[in-house]
Amino acid sequence: MNRRQAREMALQALFQMTLSGTDQATALESLSEDHQPADPFVDRLLKETTAHSEGIDRLIRKHLDHWSFDRVGNIDKTILRLAVCELLYFDDVPNAVSMNEAIELCKKYGDEQTRKFVNGVLSGISGEIDNNHGEAE
Repeated sequence: MNRRQAREMALQALFQMTLSGTDQATALESLSEDHQPADPFVDRLLKETTAHSEGIDRLIRKHLDHWSFDRVGNIDKTILRLAVCELLYFDDVPNAVSMNEAIELCKKYGDEQTRKFVNGVLSGISGEIDNNHGEAE
């Protein structure tokens, strides 16, 4: 499984976990046709996203211009959560790659508005992360 496929599986699992309260193992099992263990990247992405969900959501809220968090569609929130997790906690993945992959998920699971919205929010978050990282050096 390549990372794009892993991100898609993580998106589907996190979406299911968020909407139905399913645990990670059950969500992944329902997505796995051959009942193989989850790809390590999927597992890491889900664990990091759920472990840091409050901080991730807080950062997303901060970058929603004229939009309440409750109005954001569930698929958009899930894409944003995974992408922000990567931006914050996956030093081995360049920010541009994380953002591009989120846009690719939007193309498949959203529409033109979703792509623009997610891109705008992630651009703001990435800029803040870059600025904070530069200050720390």
